[in-house]
Amino acid sequence: MSTLTDELIDVETRALEELGRVADVDALEQWRVTYQGRRHGRLPNLLERLPALPVEERREAGRQANRVRSALESAYTERRAALERAHVTQRLSAEAIDVTLPGRRAHSGGLHPTTRTLREIIEAFRPMGFRVVEGPEVEWDYYNFEALNIPADHPARDQWDTLWLDSEDDEGKRPLLLRTHTSPMQVRVMEAQQPPVRVLVPGRVFRHEATDASHESVFFQVEGLAVDRGVTFADLKGTLYTFARRMFGPDRRVRFRCDFFPFVEPGVDMAIDCFGCRGAGCRTCGQSGWLEIMGAGMVHPGVLKRVGYDPDIYTGFAFGMGPERIAMLRHGIDDIRHFYANDLGFLEQF
Repeated sequence: MSTLTDELIDVETRALEELGRVADVDALEQWRVTYQGRRHGRLPNLLERLPALPVEERREAGRQANRVRSALESAYTERRAALERAHVTQRLSAEAIDVTLPGRRAHSGGLHPTTRTLREIIEAFRPMGFRVVEGPEVEWDYYNFEALNIPADHPARDQWDTLWLDSEDDEGKRPLLLRTHTSPMQVRVMEAQQPPVRVLVPGRVFRHEATDASHESVFFQVEGLAVDRGVTFADLKGTLYTFARRMFGPDRRVRFRCDFFPFVEPGVDMAIDCFGCRGAGCRTCGQSGWLEIMGAGMVHPGVLKRVGYDPDIYTGFAFGMGPERIAMLRHGIDDIRHFYANDLGFLEQF
């Protein structure tokens, strides 16, 4: 028949064996509750029997109980410390940084293809003396149409699907709109200064029209204006020839054809020979061999008179182009909507 002393030794042996197999803090806590817990722990349960033992047996069992309790507490403390060290070592190993590995490249953004093309256009004209000015995107009808030789009853207004706005001013009701082109700044610049004038006007314009592969309701334009004494059509051609070769390469061929714009006289459209077929004719150029890139012409005398310039003394030329169209031609992009779709797969190519 086993005595309390034998049972204490047996509990010690089993407890130490199980403690050796404990692999984490949660299991260690469960071990402590099993063997040292105040209510149902095996060692406290045995100690409750001490008062009922005979005096001699109680003395021996008490000494053995104190030894076992001390041994288990010491073993528990050592095991907990070992598990915590192992956990720290494991965490440090997982978080370790190999300083010999190459660094991760930081992700950096890039310029939008429209912005990139816009800057290249500006840099092509800057050596020829053009400075950049910007104008309001919300514009008066006077500057957008009237001052540019397009009165209210002029059929040319049908070319612009205009977004009109409600407006009030000190003089009563005046038509206000989202500008349909950047040409209004021609008038604003000439009103503000006397010749010589040589400016580029980049900015967004707005049209109330359905979008498709070649049309957008919001897009960019770049307007150019030069006014001075003795400016001729030859100056216009020379300026645009220089621009085309700086922008598209020194071997670029250029073509001018008559066209109509209310605020220039005469007006022309300018085209360059097709990138794909070199003028032979292909699908890109519609078998014509040419790609139209801008409209231009000599500033209409009526526009000069309206801003107070004497057309018998001063002449000038103006031109306008779309950066998106230039980018589409240079990079073979077939849909203008790609520029505004926020598709990183498209934008990261530039």
